[in-house]
Amino acid sequence: MLTIHRVRAIEGTDADAVAVEGARIAAVGPYEELAAEYGGRARVREWDGVLTPGRHEPDGAAYLEAAYHPDPREAAELGTEPLTGAALAALDMPETRWGGSARRGLQRLLSTGTTSLAGPFTRPSVRTAVSRSGLRDRPAALAPGAPADFAVFAEDGGCLVTAIGGRLVYRRRG
Repeated sequence: MLTIHRVRAIEGTDADAVAVEGARIAAVGPYEELAAEYGGRARVREWDGVLTPGRHEPDGAAYLEAAYHPDPREAAELGTEPLTGAALAALDMPETRWGGSARRGLQRLLSTGTTSLAGPFTRPSVRTAVSRSGLRDRPAALAPGAPADFAVFAEDGGCLVTAIGGRLVYRRRG
């Protein structure tokens, strides 16, 4: 599927649109040029923000393996923020619980525009969650042929959307 993402601006360019075909960037440029070239066969998504390559999280391993991201059903007991140190040590943490924590931690990262993170990941369930997430180990460029990994940030600095391999993996509600 071909999609044109139209934004207020693209970081580091004069462009205001990115054409994505499948999992790759097809073109970056002015919306009018991309609409003329891809026109009738492209879906157009408009975002009121600035498109960037996405954030890289250099402390990905620590964020996912040295903290527990509570399940929303545990909020009354554990709160909603990641637990570390003595609070983490007090929990029973089998691999299945680490896997759930990693998936919730990855969702938090996606909601901040993260498209890549650093490992290595030593826990098997965390490694599996990261592998399935599609996050890469280094940021992708905003250039034709590159993976369609990017984020769009609103004026308030919040992430509106995160895309990995051309798929929207996070979209801010409201």
